[in-house]
Amino acid sequence: MHDCFKQIQSYLIKKAPIFVALLLVVCAAFEIAEPAGQKQISAPKEKYVYVTKVIDGDTFWVRDGADEVKVRFIGIDAPETRNAGRKKKGHFGEEAKAYVTKLTLHKRVRLELDVQEKDRYQRLLAYVYLEDGTFLNAHLVAQGYAVMATYPPNIKYVDLFADLQQQARQAERGLWAEIF
Repeated sequence: MHDCFKQIQSYLIKKAPIFVALLLVVCAAFEIAEPAGQKQISAPKEKYVYVTKVIDGDTFWVRDGADEVKVRFIGIDAPETRNAGRKKKGHFGEEAKAYVTKLTLHKRVRLELDVQEKDRYQRLLAYVYLEDGTFLNAHLVAQGYAVMATYPPNIKYVDLFADLQQQARQAERGLWAEIF
């Protein structure tokens, strides 16, 4: 029995590369053979847009070609600037909105999308980068203008946001200075 097992093992080791190569060819053929018109075109994962209006510290409107699109920053939550529904006006909300306005209004920004492109309110979900390359979502957490609020499946930068929030809290920056 032991010799039989060794022979089978030796055969598989010798033939495995051929089997794997054939499997890859078959898989590739199925992908290529997709019927015309059936292949889905995915949206670009990055795009440049022009900021037209700032709602608060984590939401703004942008012009994308001829369209106006509402964008919600992924992974963060800034205090509210007004009472709306169940959400109440938050402490440091006006400061967060003013800061985002200063950095983005009437400027181009780059949006990076993640797994889920829109939320239940049909807002585009994005990581936002300023023209100088500053990662705005992370910058707002680091400076205490927002807190981490990550919702799966968009969790690409969850560890970064957690580290930055801890540092901002320890340094008592922004909204954290008001708590202590």
